[in-house]
Amino acid sequence: MILEEIAIKRLTFRFPDCSFDMFTGSGVFSKSSLDNGTSVLLRHMQIKPKDRVLDLGCGIGTVGVYVKKKNPEAEVILSDTNERAVFLAKKNLKLYHLDCPVIISDVFSKIDGSFDVILLNPPQAAGKDVCFAMIEGAARHLVPNGSLQLVARHAKGGASFEKKMSNVFGNVSQIGKKSGFTVYKSILS
Repeated sequence: MILEEIAIKRLTFRFPDCSFDMFTGSGVFSKSSLDNGTSVLLRHMQIKPKDRVLDLGCGIGTVGVYVKKKNPEAEVILSDTNERAVFLAKKNLKLYHLDCPVIISDVFSKIDGSFDVILLNPPQAAGKDVCFAMIEGAARHLVPNGSLQLVARHAKGGASFEKKMSNVFGNVSQIGKKSGFTVYKSILS
């Protein structure tokens, strides 16, 4: 694939408390607007100013850009398996002069180190096995008391993710809800 062939557009994404222009294009998730799940995650995520944060399955970098803009002292790392998404995430970070690594990684295959927070809007179209692997991998990439914060439609897969998070971490809570989406949080003990 030649990345220069992506039909790139610059759109304004409306976040819960602000708006950002973002580059987007063909072949990526939610290419036309901020999706409802991500909006709910951004509204309810729990991050401290100096946390080390992984935006897992970052797409065009929407969550990572938002987190870094709101928490300039946080260390934010973005990853995705989609080469186009990684290209656009880098372009969006550059647009705001944000210095964050963006890694091409199949789930956690190229991710090193541990994080205070892992944020995830799971790629449900990829199948439950991939989403469950992301939850399981998160437990191996969190510092003690670090958290996985995942958003999903409770009635369309979220309930199974909640159960999986409870099985993997031994705990799960719902930290936010809106428009049928729920943000689930598990803490590594």
